[in-house]
Amino acid sequence: MNAKPVDKNVERISKLDTATLSDAMDKLRIAGQCLGIKPRNHDFRLAGRAYTILYGPLDAEKPGTVGDFIDKLDAGTVVVIDNGGREDATVWGDILTFLAHKKQLAGTVIDGACRDVHLCLSLGYPIYSRSYSMRTGKDRVQVDAEQVPVNIGDARVQPGDLIRGDADGVVCIPRSREDEVLAVAEQIEDAEAKIRAMLEAGKTISEARAAMKYHSLQTPSK
Repeated sequence: MNAKPVDKNVERISKLDTATLSDAMDKLRIAGQCLGIKPRNHDFRLAGRAYTILYGPLDAEKPGTVGDFIDKLDAGTVVVIDNGGREDATVWGDILTFLAHKKQLAGTVIDGACRDVHLCLSLGYPIYSRSYSMRTGKDRVQVDAEQVPVNIGDARVQPGDLIRGDADGVVCIPRSREDEVLAVAEQIEDAEAKIRAMLEAGKTISEARAAMKYHSLQTPSK
């Protein structure tokens, strides 16, 4: 059996934090910050490509499923669920967490609520969501579509986009511009590392920032 090719950009993004990536997107005028989506544990980290799920209200005449999509997902996938920000109907619980961890998925991002938080904490499976609750989404919501554009915390996420999560939240890098964003983020990361080294050597913060043109790092290019 042939091994799955290494995704170089997943490797690159896994070495960058969301704050640096957010600054790079600001410089490039890309809105990819998934605002309001938080880790259930600040130690969680995830990096991978999005498999998107769009939920909607239950169709009383033809009710659909809530989680069967997970059977087809490969290791390293980030499950990205748009439940319209609903906090009164959860779309992810302990069975999905158990199976996602077993399948070695990279993590789950939900614009909405999850439940059974204890299991993701004990397994170390990264879940990022708007909130959490005990109230089930069964007989309240259903999967309307898979692998379609979705909205997560005001960010547009397309299937296959790069997703990065850490203690500060989640960002989405559009696949069409990922090389550009990663290159700028790596430049910002390098400049900030040099600023820290200058501070360690005794430079003032104003001297270090001026030397690295700090205030232009996130300013959009004209």
